[in-house]
Amino acid sequence: MSFYEKAAGKGHPCVSSAEAMLDTILEMGIVPFFENGIPGYSIEEMTPAENWFDTQENLTYTPWDWKILCVQSGEVAYGKFLLGGKAAFATVEWYRELRNYRQSQPKYQPDKAQQKILEYLSQNGSVSIKEIRGLLGIKKGQADALICRLMMQCRVVTGDIIRVYRGPDLHYDGWQTSSFCTPEALFDSPAVPFFAGFESARHEGLEVNRSPEESYRLLTEKIRSLCPEATDKQIAKLLA
Repeated sequence: MSFYEKAAGKGHPCVSSAEAMLDTILEMGIVPFFENGIPGYSIEEMTPAENWFDTQENLTYTPWDWKILCVQSGEVAYGKFLLGGKAAFATVEWYRELRNYRQSQPKYQPDKAQQKILEYLSQNGSVSIKEIRGLLGIKKGQADALICRLMMQCRVVTGDIIRVYRGPDLHYDGWQTSSFCTPEALFDSPAVPFFAGFESARHEGLEVNRSPEESYRLLTEKIRSLCPEATDKQIAKLLA
């Protein structure tokens, strides 16, 4: 039986609040945000249908808004680091295994533009898409692609997400803006508590004393423990 079936009660969604979403991510360790090739293995599929759709009346009661609090907890990494650049969450325990594997691969080494962003981060701590555009003189789509690539390399994660309030009445219409930081900056500092029941904790850091191949094996075993029906091909696509 998969984690989804056990946690959700034979298929009934279980992510119905920000607290439940963070608790689910912490328990699973690594999980995509969106539905993918592995049935049941996503925050989307564990969310009641009425909470998934982002309507004007429902703006703060969906995972789109709950993810802000999950990111701000400091307990999980959020970024586009699974399935070739799709949004996902991971705890430090499993993110560091992914990082150890990914950074050993030749295709995940930073190019000159990406290295320039990393140098900016080392000096400033965080960076926004607007700042990347100014730094490199590029369009928004190009800046988005560079950040996505750095996320796939496990060199950048989402550091913060803030709501954007607009108009004379400062209303929130679901628009958000993100800043980005290194995973070291996120996980090598104490987390800031914001939910009752979640205490601040110091993480063990991101270095692991094992080969990239061993990290990959542990990741595949972890995903299979959550989703026993997942095939080798599906898991390989998720982690590639």
